[in-house]
Amino acid sequence: MGCGASSQKDAVGGHRRRPGSVGDVVVFLPGLRVPRSVDLAQALGGRLDRSIVERMSALRARVVEMAMQESAAALKPRRKTAAARHGSSTANLLQALEDYLPFLLGLVKEGSTLRHTVQFTWTNQEDNAAEETTMADAWYEVLSVLHLMAMVCLLQANTLLLPRSYGDGYAPRVSEESRRATVDVFLKAAGYLDCAIRHVIPQIPPELRRQLPVDLVEGNLKALSLQALGQGVDMQLGLAIDSPKATLAVKRRLACEMVKYWQQVQESIPDLPGSDGWGKKHRLFVKWKYVEAKAAAYYFHGLILDEGNTEKSHGMAIAALQASEEFLKESKRISEAFHATPPTSRSPTPFGTAKYMFDKIPKDASSKVRINQDLYTQEKVIGTPPPLPDFALALTPDDYDLPPLDPLWNKEDRRQ
Repeated sequence: MGCGASSQKDAVGGHRRRPGSVGDVVVFLPGLRVPRSVDLAQALGGRLDRSIVERMSALRARVVEMAMQESAAALKPRRKTAAARHGSSTANLLQALEDYLPFLLGLVKEGSTLRHTVQFTWTNQEDNAAEETTMADAWYEVLSVLHLMAMVCLLQANTLLLPRSYGDGYAPRVSEESRRATVDVFLKAAGYLDCAIRHVIPQIPPELRRQLPVDLVEGNLKALSLQALGQGVDMQLGLAIDSPKATLAVKRRLACEMVKYWQQVQESIPDLPGSDGWGKKHRLFVKWKYVEAKAAAYYFHGLILDEGNTEKSHGMAIAALQASEEFLKESKRISEAFHATPPTSRSPTPFGTAKYMFDKIPKDASSKVRINQDLYTQEKVIGTPPPLPDFALALTPDDYDLPPLDPLWNKEDRRQ
């Protein structure tokens, strides 16, 4: 039992690939961890019914092959026209992982003596110290599977949020249907990670937990789960902005919730390697989205304050709008740094919340200052934005429970 680090290797036995570019990025994910092949027949032969070993071996081999292919595809800049095909491949990988779990969980069922019989190896992405991690603990394999399921969901969300042409004469765009669909995908990703945190991490002994790669440490799992929720709220806010029925109060509440999610991401994220690679890019993404969320929250807060009839409310409105404008400028700088950090990426045409902010904030902030310049000087309001209201967080991860064992395990129980 234990953990070991290899040299710079990739999932097919050579040096681990450092992608130069990953194309258009709306949803961040730190690559895909990929399982290495393992001879389950050798490890479990004679200790487990042959039908279970053969079925589990076939399912895991399918996961290995598909994960290798998907990981390689994820490292390549993709044409927007390939989005539908790529969505199908990620759905197939997710199904393969879901099919594998009911067999894998038999190794960790109560009373099982097989938990530590197989050496499971997975490549890492964010951990610069350990290119791959091996543990003779089936719970490590379960944890890795759930993490990969969540990352596949984030990959699906990114694909859904890339602008595409609909053959109607209009420019490529992200449809309302795609944005609504991604909310469910984000909640599913958060559900897998939440299950890993609540039900799998506690099963791994503390000494082995300390040997987990940074990709799988509890803080990173929690940060990725919260990121999914934060981006889900971002989609909800964009839909509210487009809806004539959504009030300013609703938009402000969603924007303030988004700030809280990203603040919690910052508090949860572990000390990722910062010199280069996925770790540095991950931290920049979190910082970018946190600042962007504050720009939206202060903007809607400022508009609501400006509806007041007092000199104080107008002054606070201007302060909030000016803070919003500064946060928007800062978010743009951080976004550029994120996309320039290897592996480089591109920002697709803004849509939803981001497009609205870039269109509205500079105009509204300057116009409000001009209207009230006889009452408030810039020196008086800059740097003193009013506090944002505190709202309870509404979005929560999907309820996901580990699946029941495959019925073939009942045959094994009878044999024993």
